[in-house]
Amino acid sequence: MQFQRKRRFYEKYIKRILDIICALLAIIVFSWLYIIIAVIVRVKMGSPVLFKQPRPGMIDPKTGKERIFDMYKFRTMSDARDENGNLLPDDMRLGKFGRALRATSLDELPEAFNILRGEMSVIGPRPQLVRDMTFMTDRQRMRHTAKPGLSGLAQMMGRNGITWEEKLEWDLKYIEKITLLVDLKLVWMTFRKVFVRSNITESNEEIDVTLDYGDYLLKCGKVTQERYDYLQNQAKELLEERY
Repeated sequence: MQFQRKRRFYEKYIKRILDIICALLAIIVFSWLYIIIAVIVRVKMGSPVLFKQPRPGMIDPKTGKERIFDMYKFRTMSDARDENGNLLPDDMRLGKFGRALRATSLDELPEAFNILRGEMSVIGPRPQLVRDMTFMTDRQRMRHTAKPGLSGLAQMMGRNGITWEEKLEWDLKYIEKITLLVDLKLVWMTFRKVFVRSNITESNEEIDVTLDYGDYLLKCGKVTQERYDYLQNQAKELLEERY
């Protein structure tokens, strides 16, 4: 399957300009917040202040493969370890401050630099893990014909309250009609979802505990253990090739 999709005028010529303007405005206007969060993260959790993780970006039309980039976030978990030197489970390394950052989505502020660099867009399918990508069908990978976004249609339609299949379907619906009006509507919905909150809850519902796509498929019996192991190894090879 060739990963090709007709892009309208807005997506080809206007969207990138608006991304640059929005990213620059966010960095300038919230520079004080970047500094405050960075200082608190450094004091509470040490160095590094930023957490980076390889994510699949837009498909390169020349190779037909996703460009893998490092997505940046503010660090939310400590390096706490057990007596044997092994990292403690995620929920034990995620303190109150880390939970608050995730609950308010402030941990995602550094992604403005990914947008500025052209690796992401303000609105688009959220970048999943490389090991999630390897489990996607060719049809589902069509979501990667658009730049990954800071926020997207799937997040507004339920985020962790919907299944993996539903998430990917919402992403595919988004790329069918990328327009200025749709993007503006999703920006407004994102602001309402992030800022119109009565309180910050510390329940596990505010933490992304969704299974990786491969783990989800294996648990549901939609892939065999052999297929699961093969695709996980494929993801590791992709990451090794990058470095």
